[in-house]
Amino acid sequence: MTDRNLWRPTRRRLTDTVLAALAPVAAWGLALGGLSVWTAYGNAGSPARITVTEGRLFLPAGDSTETAAFFRITNSGGSQDRLLKVTSAEAGGATTLSHHRMVTANTASRQTVTSVPVPVGDSLAMSPSGLDVIVPVKGKWQAGDLIAFTLHFERSGAVKNLAVVVRPGQEGA
Repeated sequence: MTDRNLWRPTRRRLTDTVLAALAPVAAWGLALGGLSVWTAYGNAGSPARITVTEGRLFLPAGDSTETAAFFRITNSGGSQDRLLKVTSAEAGGATTLSHHRMVTANTASRQTVTSVPVPVGDSLAMSPSGLDVIVPVKGKWQAGDLIAFTLHFERSGAVKNLAVVVRPGQEGA
C-alpha cells in the first residue's frame, strides 16, 4: 500500500466537515431558544383549566341602575389564562370589569379594567374592595334569585356560572 491511497485530512476537507456539521447544530440552537422563550411566556405545558365558583350578585339598593357581581376563578392547569369579559343576558346592558381601590377611609375609586390575568395554579377572588363586575340592573331581583353569567377567557373560552343574589354585607351567605 502506498502513501497516495491513504486518506489524509486537509485544511479544505476539515473546513467542509465543520461547515456541514454547523448547519444542524445552528438549527438545534435556534429551536431550543425558541422553545425556551415559548415556555417562559407560559405557552408550554398543559392548557389552562379554569373553574368558576362562588358567584354572588349584590341586591340593588333602592333605585340604583347598577350593582356588582363577584366570582372565584381558579386555574388548576399548566398555562396562564386571562379573563376578557363577563356577559349576562339577564343584565340590563353591557357589564364591565372594574377594580375598586380605597382612597381614604370613606372614599373609593373605580377603574375599568380591560382584562385580568389568571395565573397558573392560583385563584382570583373578586370582592367589593378589589376586582368585580359592574352589572346594569334589569327588572326586580330578590335575594336568593339565580342570575346566569358567562365568563369569557382568552384560552379557555366561555365558562358559564350562576350568581346568587345576596344583600351587601351577606356575601358569604
